[in-house]
Amino acid sequence: MSQGKKRSEIKYGMNVGIVLKEDQTTGYITYGKVQKILTNSPTHPHGIKVRLTSGEVGRVQEFVR
Repeated sequence: MSQGKKRSEIKYGMNVGIVLKEDQTTGYITYGKVQKILTNSPTHPHGIKVRLTSGEVGRVQEFVR
């Protein structure tokens, strides 16, 4: 499984790259810190949905160090 598809890998406050709903066709990645984890299931094939501290909501595509 690639990054962002397992809920257990995502922690509050970590830096991530997400794809917003409106950017799904282009794949443009938005970066920020996780404020809330919105997906309840342990895994999701398109990435775990989170809300960033900026208020943007999308699915995690990568972790930023």
